[in-house]
Amino acid sequence: MKPKIILAAMILSGSTQIWAAPAPVSEAASSQSSIEKRLAALESMMQSRNLLQVELQQQLNVLQDEVSQVRGITEEQTYKLEKVLQRQRELYQEIENRVSQAYSQPSASSAAQYAEPVAQQAISSDLSENEAYERAVALIMKDKRYDQAIPEFQTFLTTYPNSVYASNAHYWLGQLLTIKNDPAKASEHFKVVVNEFPNSNKRPDAMLKLGTLLQEQGLAEQAIKTFNDLINQYPSTTAAKLATDRIAKM
Repeated sequence: MKPKIILAAMILSGSTQIWAAPAPVSEAASSQSSIEKRLAALESMMQSRNLLQVELQQQLNVLQDEVSQVRGITEEQTYKLEKVLQRQRELYQEIENRVSQAYSQPSASSAAQYAEPVAQQAISSDLSENEAYERAVALIMKDKRYDQAIPEFQTFLTTYPNSVYASNAHYWLGQLLTIKNDPAKASEHFKVVVNEFPNSNKRPDAMLKLGTLLQEQGLAEQAIKTFNDLINQYPSTTAAKLATDRIAKM
C-alpha cells in the first residue's frame, strides 16, 4: 500500500506543477506590443493637440493684431471728428454774433444778459461732407466773403440734401440773404428750418428770425403767432426771451 500512496502523491505533485507553469513567452511579447501601440497612439494624439494649440495661438495673435489696427483707425477717426465738432462749435458762435448784427434787435447789453452756450451739434461721419460744410462756413468766418458764401451753401445743400448740417445751412442762408436785403428768400430758408427740421437746435433762432422778418414786412399778426409759438415751444431759450421783448414793443 505504501508504494501506491507514494505514486499517487507524486502524481498529485506533478499536476500542481503543471497548473502553476508560467505563461508562454509569445503571450508576454504580444502584451508588450499592445502597450507600445497604445503609448504610440497617445504620443501621436499629444503631438496633434500641441500642433493645434500652436496654430490656434498663431490665429489668435493675428486677430489681436487686426483688432489693434482697427482700434487705432477708429481712435484716429474719432479724434478727427472731435476736432471738427470743436471747430464747429466755435464757428457757430462767432457766425451768430457777426451775422445777427444785421437784425434790429434789443441793445447789445440786453442781448448779452440772455447769452447762453452754443448747443451740442450733430456731426457727420463723412469727412468730405464735413470739409464741404466747413469750406462754406470759412467764407464767412475767415474770408468774410458773404456773397460767395451764399452759392457755397446752396451747392452744399444740392450735394448733401440729407446732411446733418442741412438745417444749419438753411439757417445761415436765411441770415446771409437778410444781410443782402432779400427778406422774401431769407424767410423761405427760415421756414424750411421751422417746418422741416423739428429737432434742429437752430429752430428756435430760425423762428425768431422769421418772426422778425414778418414784423418788418408789416405782417404783425403772423409775426406775433410765430413769436408765441417760439415762446410756447422753447420757453427757456434766449430766442424765446428776445421774442417776448419784441412782442412787448409791438
